[in-house]
Amino acid sequence: MDWGTELWDQFEVLERHTQWGLDLLDRYVKFVKERTEVEQAYAKQLRNLVKKYLPKRPAKDDPESKFSQHQSFVQILQEVNDFAGQRELVAENLSVRVCLELAKYSQEMKQERKMHFQEGRRAQQQLESGFKQLENSKRKFERDCREAEKAAQTAERLDQDINATKADVEKAKQQAHLRSHMAEESKNEYAAQLQRFNRDQAHFYFSQMPQIFDKLQDMDERRATHLGAGYGLLSEAELQVVPIIAKCLEGMKVAADAVDAKHDSQVLIELHKSGFARPGDVEFEDFSQPMNRAPSDSSLGTPSDGRPELRGPGRSRAKRWPFSKKNKVGAGALGVGVWV
Repeated sequence: MDWGTELWDQFEVLERHTQWGLDLLDRYVKFVKERTEVEQAYAKQLRNLVKKYLPKRPAKDDPESKFSQHQSFVQILQEVNDFAGQRELVAENLSVRVCLELAKYSQEMKQERKMHFQEGRRAQQQLESGFKQLENSKRKFERDCREAEKAAQTAERLDQDINATKADVEKAKQQAHLRSHMAEESKNEYAAQLQRFNRDQAHFYFSQMPQIFDKLQDMDERRATHLGAGYGLLSEAELQVVPIIAKCLEGMKVAADAVDAKHDSQVLIELHKSGFARPGDVEFEDFSQPMNRAPSDSSLGTPSDGRPELRGPGRSRAKRWPFSKKNKVGAGALGVGVWV
């Protein structure tokens, strides 16, 4: 089934359909272009997000980098960054292989379509011009026939009129003969024009326009095939990055499985253990017995106001509490490490 045979009289239908096809091609190109913009924006947002959460300090200067939890998070950020790179690759492939190539192809199709319809319109104009010539020759033949008949009637009337002169009768006969000759020539011209037009019309409907319509059909089918391939490129661009994206996701899973709570607890111990022994029991201080000290000891244990000086663990009581914010330095005397 071809357009030239089945749609020989649907010139305007084919004109609308082929234009619709090109409009659909351009619409798809526009869709893919906007899709690439979405992918590029997505990739950019992912990269900015990764940059926001990546550690600011080098790993060698950051004690937290020794924890598996921290290392896994950094690895996940790196995988997300690689994932963003794959989205950029999808956008690039769609931009080059779909937007640029299909846009170029669309322009070529528009030029080809324009050429075919210009050829069809020229052929139609030529046929219409031939038909006008046929109509003109037909009207001339009809007019010359009426004039010839009128001249013949005039000559016959004068020939029967006894009052008509011989010269008038002869002149009327000559005019009738001239008009008859002109009508015969018009008849021959009309017959020739009719034969020529029928030949041109047959060529137009059975050869010329079918060939043009078949070219349009071939063009439209090639456009549809190319568009279908363009549809396929949308999924191919995704499938191309699936293995890498799968590796990124697998890397995230590996990072999640790499979190080792026991290891991190040991790392914390190694980073912050003081090595000191924990404080012992506090001794009982008996204040119920009077304190009798030798005068010689007053200079050592009794303040100038006569009150006894407290010695021993009681003076360092505040340093015994490991959760106190004040316990930042000097805890070694009680066997407590430095707490930051």
